[in-house]
Amino acid sequence: MAADLGDLTAFVTVARTGGFRDAARASGSSASSLSEAVRRLENRLGVRLLNRTTRSVATTEAGARLLDRLGPALGEVEAALDVVNGFRDRPAGTLRLNVPVVTTRLILPHIVPPFLAAYPDIRLEVIADDDLVDMLAAGCDAGIRYEERLEQDMVAIPIGPREQRFATAASPAYLAQRGRPDHPRELLDHACLRGRFASGATPIWEFERDGEVVKVDPTGPLIFRIGAATSLAVDMAVAGGGVVHLFEDWLRPYLDNGALEPVLKPWWQRFSGPFLYYPGRRHMPAPLRAFVDFLRPQHPWP
Repeated sequence: MAADLGDLTAFVTVARTGGFRDAARASGSSASSLSEAVRRLENRLGVRLLNRTTRSVATTEAGARLLDRLGPALGEVEAALDVVNGFRDRPAGTLRLNVPVVTTRLILPHIVPPFLAAYPDIRLEVIADDDLVDMLAAGCDAGIRYEERLEQDMVAIPIGPREQRFATAASPAYLAQRGRPDHPRELLDHACLRGRFASGATPIWEFERDGEVVKVDPTGPLIFRIGAATSLAVDMAVAGGGVVHLFEDWLRPYLDNGALEPVLKPWWQRFSGPFLYYPGRRHMPAPLRAFVDFLRPQHPWP
């Protein structure tokens, strides 16, 4: 009962992304062609693989079992085909990265243009996602995460600045009206703009000075989705709506032009920069290998 490799690939893409439209964006195909490919596969196997509704697509029990077996198998097929890249003058193919939203703003803009200029036959696909996901199950070659969120049994190499800080800031108008806190605990009396992950977790604010770490859990008028709605929190802070606690590099333009003022600057906490991580398998896809080689010189970060 031979099945077409393209139909199998279409099924895996749709199952992993949870919908035909998202799968079409991920694969560069049309939603209708993917739907037809899955229908052909189901007809050939004589079993339903996907449950379809107007809002979502989910695997049936048969589809889930097939996906578990197909994912690694198709990965091996891609790896086998990628061996041919070794005979090319320049590596080619698609590199898929799963990254937190903040890196698309602060890290990748410094890296992607020169990388793609150096490797014009490589196409880069970036999936910005602040949730903890199985990078391989999501169909990605590598991911970017911070040290405390790295997956186990992965190779990790530095990418971007090796040290960053969280900055706390508010507009001059807000501080003139509400006062300037001298200690992190005074933020409990301020309107603080809080971020929340898709999981529902709301990270507390951490500060550090002379070895003393202070954690506060303030409240405020806005709770925003970390990553997807972070810009809204910054805009609200600029408009005088409260205190924001965010990556210093994200707030830097507003601090430099005076739209925001530093708050508790001696307490701003430092932490290590992000890492690119990927499986330590024997055969590395040519586009990923090129990206890793591009990063390793570690030129001074701007």
